[in-house]
Amino acid sequence: MESKSASSNNFIKTIVAEDLAAGRVTEVVTRFPPEPNGYLHIGHAKSICLNFELADEFKGRTNLRFDDTNPVKEDVEYVESIKRDVQWLGFEWDGLFFASDYFGQMYDKALLLIRKGLAYVDDQSVDQIRENRGTLTEPGVESPYRNRSVEENLDLFERMRKGEFANGEKVLRAKIDMASPNVNLRDPVIYRIVHAHHHNTGDAWCIYPMYAFAHPLEDAIEGVTHSICTLEFEDQRPFYDWVVEHCETEAKPRQYEFNRLNLTNTVMSKRKLKQLVDEKVVDGWDDPRMPTISGLRRKGYTPEAIRAFCREIGVAKSYGVVDERMLEHFIREDLKLKAPRTMAVLRPLKVVITNYPEGETEWLEAENNSENEEMGTRRIPFSREIYIEQDDFMEVPPPKYFRLFPGNEVRLKHAYFIKCEEVVKNDAGEVVELRCTYDPETKSGSGFSGRKVKGTIHWVEASQAVPATFRLYEPLIRDEDEGEDSSFLERINPNSLETLEGFVEPGMKDAAGQDKFQFFRHGYFNVDPKDSAPGRPVFNRIVSLKSSFEVGKA
Repeated sequence: MESKSASSNNFIKTIVAEDLAAGRVTEVVTRFPPEPNGYLHIGHAKSICLNFELADEFKGRTNLRFDDTNPVKEDVEYVESIKRDVQWLGFEWDGLFFASDYFGQMYDKALLLIRKGLAYVDDQSVDQIRENRGTLTEPGVESPYRNRSVEENLDLFERMRKGEFANGEKVLRAKIDMASPNVNLRDPVIYRIVHAHHHNTGDAWCIYPMYAFAHPLEDAIEGVTHSICTLEFEDQRPFYDWVVEHCETEAKPRQYEFNRLNLTNTVMSKRKLKQLVDEKVVDGWDDPRMPTISGLRRKGYTPEAIRAFCREIGVAKSYGVVDERMLEHFIREDLKLKAPRTMAVLRPLKVVITNYPEGETEWLEAENNSENEEMGTRRIPFSREIYIEQDDFMEVPPPKYFRLFPGNEVRLKHAYFIKCEEVVKNDAGEVVELRCTYDPETKSGSGFSGRKVKGTIHWVEASQAVPATFRLYEPLIRDEDEGEDSSFLERINPNSLETLEGFVEPGMKDAAGQDKFQFFRHGYFNVDPKDSAPGRPVFNRIVSLKSSFEVGKA
């Protein structure tokens, strides 16, 4: 679904068009630069769509680049998952790069800064540097090592490179202005010592550039024209520009910031998502309750729905929170003409149609999608015994209850009228079976008009019904405020997952992983690609059928 406002709610697109028209750039080059320290989530999808679609629209290029400057938190598993997610969303990168590809060049730029008197080796601890940084209203305190000679700094930095010092013993800092009103310019650390194996460079390095120093250099090396970041990097832009200027890069990339995606009832912190995985609150990064791209894929979301959602929410400078129902709207819109509409009984109640011939089965015609005739029809069995939903029967119904109750008649979807004649209970007084009669004159499609009923219920024929597991989801976190407190685990929704055992039509016996269906009255479901087995499918509910949400009226 293409948003009506897709061409007008993206201020970065306007900047790119103006840069091309004015000749400031001749080819648009963007990049998606994730850190490989976790799986991507829906917020990253917004950035992916923005960078790749901008370049595509203006016939430019987009690189996928891994900002792998912290070997302690990075892993090849994350690298592969990120590549998989980008491709699943429908994008192909022009260049695949790693920050670690440029470690040698970054080291040379650090030496250049030292020689220019713009960087120095500091022996203070991380805590001391933090304490001496100052506040928003008070300037920082200069390091006692700030005025080391160029020669001494070159010697110490080379020895850091050779591994002569322990982790945290020394750092390299840019020499800018400890009294700057922007704390990001108060001699930021640009290199630290980390004796750890790196997934890409092995043990070749024991010093690693800080992200804020590496990022502008990576952009410059790759010739990126528009370096697009989220708003939390806005205060770091002056340092970005400082690095580009004083490291004398040939290319001069520019950084632009946009609002990150925040969804209601959703954790959008990679650190918190990792905590959920590590503490086994969820079943891995691809748990369908997770807002990760892999979790959304396993739940049943489509790349088309996610891309349409990202276009609709737009790109702006202001902070905001998007209603999660908006994302659900787009998967409904995408699936309503694609998904076959079948019947599933999630909480089965047995019905015996006493006047239907024993041992007989007939096959009924049912359309696959009433809104898309091209999807054709299917044949479903009908016999003396069927399953219906438990909540489609009430022994003592309230007013305006039009489903099944003693003496009432309803239509079975695609089949006949049935009337409840008898209720069978177990020793605990629970209803375990209904005895009904059917009217053979009321077959669907026969043109019968002798009388009307107000209720239509769905069902599955009992002898050929396929046992199935159904997983119903609610938000994992209630009212997540994205604060820095660690109590977000206290807001775990205990009802985030409900598992039911029921039945589906026999034609769904061999449904494959990621096959999607609309179950009458229940919603859209996806065949779980990990837990389903031949003849025993597991269905994840993607979304219910209806929502009060309207696009443009959030």
